[in-house]
Amino acid sequence: HPYFDFDVPRNITTRVGQTAFINCRVEQMGDKSVSWIRKRDLHILSAGTAVYTSDERFQVIRSDKAENWTLQIKFAQQRDSGIYECQVNTEPKMSMAFRLNVVEAKAIILGPTDLYVKMGSVVTLTCIISQGPHDLGTIYWYRGKYADAGHVLWRSNYCSMLKILDAKLSDSGNYTCLPTSAEGTSVMVHVINGEHPAAMQRGCATTADKDQHRSMQLLMTMLALVLLTFGWHRTDLN
Repeated sequence: HPYFDFDVPRNITTRVGQTAFINCRVEQMGDKSVSWIRKRDLHILSAGTAVYTSDERFQVIRSDKAENWTLQIKFAQQRDSGIYECQVNTEPKMSMAFRLNVVEAKAIILGPTDLYVKMGSVVTLTCIISQGPHDLGTIYWYRGKYADAGHVLWRSNYCSMLKILDAKLSDSGNYTCLPTSAEGTSVMVHVINGEHPAAMQRGCATTADKDQHRSMQLLMTMLALVLLTFGWHRTDLN
C-alpha cells in the first residue's frame, strides 16, 4: 500500500524569478500514479508526468527512483504562492499539502537616500534584504558604474557593510548595493567641507540592541504613567 514520506520540506520559500521545487515522495507506489493539484483554483496541473496546463513554467520531474515526484515551477512569481497538493490515485485518494511562498527580495541601504557627511569622517553604508532574513548571496558594491573595491568591506549572510575611512570630497557619488539574490538599491553620498546636520548612519542591528531599545521604551512609558498617576493624586488632594 502506498504511503507518503513526511520527511520532506512542506513549507517552501523561494524568490521571484527563481525556480521553485516541491518534492513529493511516495513509497511503495506499485501501479499507482501521482497528480499535482493547485488548491486555490483546484486546477489539476499534472497526472503522472503529463502536464495539464498551458503555463510552460510547470513541469513534473520524476527521478530514477520512482518514489520522487517533483513539481517544478520556473521563473516563480508571487501569484504562484499558495497550497499545492500531491495526490495518489488510491481508493480513497491519498493527498499531502505543500505551501509555496514566493517572495520579492529587495535590498535596502539603511538610513536616508541622501547622506551628508563631513570630510574626514567615517561613512558606513549597511545593506540588508527587505524580506529578510535571506542570504544576500554575493554582494557587489558600486560607486556610479564602477565596482567599489577600494574601501573596507564586512559582511554576514544577511548584512553587508561598506566603510569609507577618512571621507574625501572625491568619495561623493551614487553608491549601489547589488546582491545576486535580490534587487539592488542605491544612496547618494555627499561629502562636504563644512558644517551640516548630522547624517544618519546605521549598522547591522543586533537582537540585543533592539531588545535594549524596546526595554527603554517600556521603562519610559511606565515612568510616564507613574508621573501621571502621582500628578492626578496630587490634584485630587488639593
